[in-house]
Amino acid sequence: MKPLAAQPSRRFSDAEIVTRAHRSDRNFALLGLGVLILTMIVLLSLIIDFMVDGLGRIDLDFLTSFPSRRAADAGILSAWVGTALVMIVTTVLAVPLGVAAGLYLEEYAPRNWITHLIEINVTNLAGVPSIIYGLLALGLFVQSFAMGQTILVAGMTLALLILPIIIVATREAVRSIPLEVREGAYALGADKWQTMSGYILPTARPGILTGAIVGMSRAIGETAPIITIGALTFIAFLPPPPVQETFPFINFDWLNSPFTVMPIQMFNWVSRPQAAFHVNAAATGLILLAMTLLMNAVAIWLRYKIRRSMR
Repeated sequence: MKPLAAQPSRRFSDAEIVTRAHRSDRNFALLGLGVLILTMIVLLSLIIDFMVDGLGRIDLDFLTSFPSRRAADAGILSAWVGTALVMIVTTVLAVPLGVAAGLYLEEYAPRNWITHLIEINVTNLAGVPSIIYGLLALGLFVQSFAMGQTILVAGMTLALLILPIIIVATREAVRSIPLEVREGAYALGADKWQTMSGYILPTARPGILTGAIVGMSRAIGETAPIITIGALTFIAFLPPPPVQETFPFINFDWLNSPFTVMPIQMFNWVSRPQAAFHVNAAATGLILLAMTLLMNAVAIWLRYKIRRSMR
């Protein structure tokens, strides 16, 4: 028998290759559009469900009342004040440290195996479950350092949680700056720090701001690490005010006060069998969502203003 002759492979023409590429691009675009539409449907369904259940419950009394055993009298005053104070501590700790660390790793750190190991670990820490940070804070801050279940500890815990996000965002924002900007600054006689502070950081501010807001949006809805460190589920008083009438006019006692936050208040009400508490939880979720959207809106506005000023 004669051996079968090998069939010559068919060669595609240039027009067929371009057509196949366009078809693949179109299919991928349609797939992405479908995923986006599905995600938006789920998000809008959640928002509509919140609005149907909880919008009628939101009023001034709900915002200015403490939690109560009676659902009709319960409010979120201590919860939203605690959330605001914890987020202030988180922002003050995480944003400067994250920006400084990202700038150092991208521009100043020597290129060796130690730096490479740190970069890998920072990237991996961005995906670590949040309860791990809660366990770390419980063992380190609460038990080893005996700092208690305070607003300061909560802010430090959430700062550790979002620190890798801000570091990665800062590095990506700095890396996106064209090389010509650095070369132009060096040509004008600027040293490395003058180049960073006068040219690189102002240009990278929109990207850094976006990363910071993304981190804050994650932190404001976290429950697991806050529960782990021992935050209260029922609190009927407010921390001392940060501003006082006598000198030095600034009071830091609120940092060592017990607290609760809105996600924990929601968790407490959802776990109760009465339907009226579920309505309160829906209203709290709607307010928490509004606070998150407000932060993102402020970030978009600031990014727009910064880019206009750079032009």
